[in-house]
Amino acid sequence: MARRSSQGESGRRAKRQVPYGRAYIKSTFNNTIISITDQQGNALCWASAGTIGFSGTKKNTPFAAQLAAENVARRAQEYGVQRVDCFVRGPGSGRETAIRALEAVGLSVGNIRDVTPIPHNGCRPPKRRRV
Repeated sequence: MARRSSQGESGRRAKRQVPYGRAYIKSTFNNTIISITDQQGNALCWASAGTIGFSGTKKNTPFAAQLAAENVARRAQEYGVQRVDCFVRGPGSGRETAIRALEAVGLSVGNIRDVTPIPHNGCRPPKRRRV
């Protein structure tokens, strides 16, 4: 006899309920990527300034990061996420704006940690631009 799967009437799997998650915000000079995961690190949803529809230099604006954060926060609320801890990485311009946008949509932000990797004199940096 075949085993029954956990799919509902419509053939789609039911979304699991995760009340507490983590928001990883990677803000570079070219783009901002926001991922929401559960406590174990399994990704629930993600969005970036590029997936929202921005291209080129418009992706690195705080406004693009805000729209990406609002988009990912709404999709995370479908999983039942109410509270997130933020882990921010990178030097980009969308860092603070993304955190504010997560709060504005209705997610409660707990801890905010900067996890930007800092080299202990690692790779040689690129040469200076001459304009």
